[in-house]
Amino acid sequence: MRIGGHTRLAAVIGWPVGHSRSPRLHNWWLERLGIDAVYVPLPVRPTDFERVLRCLPAMGFVGANVTVPHKEAALAAVDEVDALARRIGAVNTIVVLEDGRIAGRNTDAFGFLENLRAEAPRWQPAAAPAVVVGAGGAARAVCVALMDAGVPEIRLVNRTLERAQALAADLAGPIRVVAWNERGRCLEGAGLVVNGTTLGMSGAPPLDLDLGALPEDAVVTDVVYTPLETPLLAAARRRRLLAVDGLGMLLHQARPAFAAWFGVLPEVTPDLRAEVLRDT
Repeated sequence: MRIGGHTRLAAVIGWPVGHSRSPRLHNWWLERLGIDAVYVPLPVRPTDFERVLRCLPAMGFVGANVTVPHKEAALAAVDEVDALARRIGAVNTIVVLEDGRIAGRNTDAFGFLENLRAEAPRWQPAAAPAVVVGAGGAARAVCVALMDAGVPEIRLVNRTLERAQALAADLAGPIRVVAWNERGRCLEGAGLVVNGTTLGMSGAPPLDLDLGALPEDAVVTDVVYTPLETPLLAAARRRRLLAVDGLGMLLHQARPAFAAWFGVLPEVTPDLRAEVLRDT
C-alpha cells in the first residue's frame, strides 16, 4: 500500500480500538480493488468523541466506523441520521458529505441478515418465530432486522425483564417478552435463535440455554465472534443444528459503509474471512 497526497482516509473510532479487525478488513478490500485510500484505527476517549468527530471533514476523512462505547453518542452528534439508525438507536457508520456535514447510518441490521442469508440460505424469515436473547444494542439491531425481514414473532429473552419490556415497547413490533426462567421452553417451534449478548465471548461466562426444545431444522447464530465457536454454537452443532458464527455479521456490515465512502460494494469471500482471522 502506497500513501500519497491524494490518499483518502477512513477510520474506526472506539475506546479501546486496538482489538478491532476493521482495519484489516477494509484495507484488504482497498488493496485488492486498487483504491487510493487507507483505513486507520482512532482510539478516542468518550470525553473527546464529539470533538474528534467534528474534525473528520477538515482532516480529509471520507467517513468512519463507530464502535463501543460511542455508537449512542454518535446518534446525537451527527448532522443527520437515517431512519434505520434512529430506530436502532445507534450509529455505527459515519459518512462525510460533500458539503462537509456528517451523516450517521447503521449497517448492523444489514450485516446480520446478509450473514444469515449467506450461511443459512434455507432459513425463511416468515416461516417461524425467532428467539432473541438480550436487550442491549446488538439485540435491538437484530430485532429491527428480523421485523423488517418479516419474522412473524420475536420472543425476546433477557435476564433483566424490565429491559426487554422497554425494548419491546419502544420498537412496537411483533415482540413477545419471555421471562428468563422460561427461556428453554420458548424455543419450541422457533426457526431461529440469536444470542445478542456478550455471554460466550472470551472471558465471559457461557450463555445458559438448553437447545433441546428446538426443531431439527432451526438455525442458531451468535453475534459474538471471539471465540469463533462459542459454547452456544458448539452445543447447536452437537444437536446437528445449523450454527452460524458472528464473524460474517462483522464482514457484511462493513460492505455498505465501504460503498458509501468509496463507491464500490465489495464482496465477502473465503479469502477475506481467512485474512481477518489470520494471527488471531
